[in-house]
Amino acid sequence: MIDTSFWAGKRVLLTGHTGFKGSWLSLWLQQLGADVYGYALAPQTEPALFTSAEVARGMHSQIGDICDLQALQSFVCAVKPEVVFHLAAEPLVRASYLDPLKTFQVNVMGTANLLQAIRQVDSVRAVVVVTTDKVYQNKEWHWGYREIDPLGGYDPYSSSKACAELVTASFRSSFFNAVDYATHRCAIATVRAGNVIGGGDYAPDRLIPDVLTALQHGQEIVLRNPSATRPWQYVLEPLHGYLVLAEHLVKEGVRYADAWNFGPDDHASQPVQWVVEELIRAWGSGGWRSETQQCHETTLLSVDSTKARRQLNWRTFCSLQSTLSGIVQWQHAFLRGEAMYNYCWAEIQNYQTLLTTEPGVTS
Repeated sequence: MIDTSFWAGKRVLLTGHTGFKGSWLSLWLQQLGADVYGYALAPQTEPALFTSAEVARGMHSQIGDICDLQALQSFVCAVKPEVVFHLAAEPLVRASYLDPLKTFQVNVMGTANLLQAIRQVDSVRAVVVVTTDKVYQNKEWHWGYREIDPLGGYDPYSSSKACAELVTASFRSSFFNAVDYATHRCAIATVRAGNVIGGGDYAPDRLIPDVLTALQHGQEIVLRNPSATRPWQYVLEPLHGYLVLAEHLVKEGVRYADAWNFGPDDHASQPVQWVVEELIRAWGSGGWRSETQQCHETTLLSVDSTKARRQLNWRTFCSLQSTLSGIVQWQHAFLRGEAMYNYCWAEIQNYQTLLTTEPGVTS
């Protein structure tokens, strides 16, 4: 459960606020009454949720590069945030093959830059560093990875995110150690969630945006790996976890300064083919075919979120089927020219209602 009074007037910094997850989190924080500051590159797609939902109108948005340490430090020192969410990243597996050095620069050194910048101010009480479920050494298990399982990374994206976990752990041990908490008063955690889906995602080489583009233009959908199974989840589900975790970091400090999984229940892990056929059904037309896969991708991947459920009382609420149907409805609203700021605002309000009235997804 989110403590709405906690966020009212709280100075919050988001890196990557112009991205898909960053835009949704920015809107949610605005709705909670936080004083929101964003630092990120300009939106990387056209269209983009950040622009279509007018995210900047309710926050302080700074266009900048997290690889520019001096500019980032200046911004952090000027804002003096109390809570920091680090979402800025190179987020695509296929893109990491095309430019691995950029991927490591952004995901590893970008994280180090932010943590170094945070060292320059004494206002920060909580930092949530967002990585991915792909940080684990993937053994194609049929059960979920726990936070204590070994990190790894076959491709540059996964490896760079595992490195970001190590960088964060090093800064936490070296400069924000639990034994010195009374002095620095800053608690740092990492969060691992993957295959987050929802309205407004337009990233290239990502399943849902590619499928919607094909359906919109009456084209056949081409799938690289129809049998690949992923833990799909509605975007507000892990964001809910990030918000609750940040509250605990501020209120209870180093007890929660650790790694956390925020993944869906087992029923939400479905093959790509199943997801695509559900989208086609919701859209009302369409077809697909498979093609030869061009680069390595995992077949089975899921995380165990028992720790978050037990210690944070976090749980999921939305079935995968309803999530996919909602994405199609969101896209239709966007194509009709509706005011997406209001649409997203209402979607967040509806989800917050679920938090107080529903028992959570159990089947």
